[in-house]
Amino acid sequence: MRSKKIVVFTGAGISADSGIKTFRDADGLWENHRIEDVATPEAWQRNKELVLKFYNERRKQLKQVEPNAMHLFIADLDKKHEVKVITQNVDNLHERAGSKHVLHLHGELIKARSTVNPNLVYTLKKDTIELGDKCELNSQLRPHIVWFGEEVPEMEKAYELTEYADLFIVIGTSLNVYPAANLLTTVSAYTPKVLVDPGTFNLDYVNNLKHIKSKAAEGVSALQEAIELFLK
Repeated sequence: MRSKKIVVFTGAGISADSGIKTFRDADGLWENHRIEDVATPEAWQRNKELVLKFYNERRKQLKQVEPNAMHLFIADLDKKHEVKVITQNVDNLHERAGSKHVLHLHGELIKARSTVNPNLVYTLKKDTIELGDKCELNSQLRPHIVWFGEEVPEMEKAYELTEYADLFIVIGTSLNVYPAANLLTTVSAYTPKVLVDPGTFNLDYVNNLKHIKSKAAEGVSALQEAIELFLK
């Protein structure tokens, strides 16, 4: 099989299969917190200590989980094809599985950034960010996370990646979080697409799409078959 350009777009479902809870759970909470209290600019202004504590706990949780079969399959796919991963997830499970080209739309849990200059981003050397931890401009560090209500600075790069895809794969996303959900509609109508998710979707408007109704980690074999079929 000749090497192809494959773009893989992943959402919370792939991380959930490794044991990371998502805020899309039935109770509408994220680890027993309202989204409005831990994942918005307003929450940060109201209670920096709570927000920092919340993400410090998420980092501790991240060290207790491992990449699952789908993460590993995507990384292995990169050995045969040119694979670019676009993810809504803030964990580093794709990287830990071995993927080399990962674009994080919503930020990265293991990084911090300045509150006065968003271009000052730092890889954390410890598991926590505390009040009083400051950037080189003497400003409080915040989680390097794109919160609800903030712009998604990497979207243009994501659109550029999808434009040249020979195959576009979507895994574990509700396709409800915008603007990221728009990616599926920006791919060429002629480009084959595969969706791996157990949910029910109204995707009649999307051409050349195969829907594998399966959780991420359970859908590896079916996805492999679809890839071989589309790219033979």
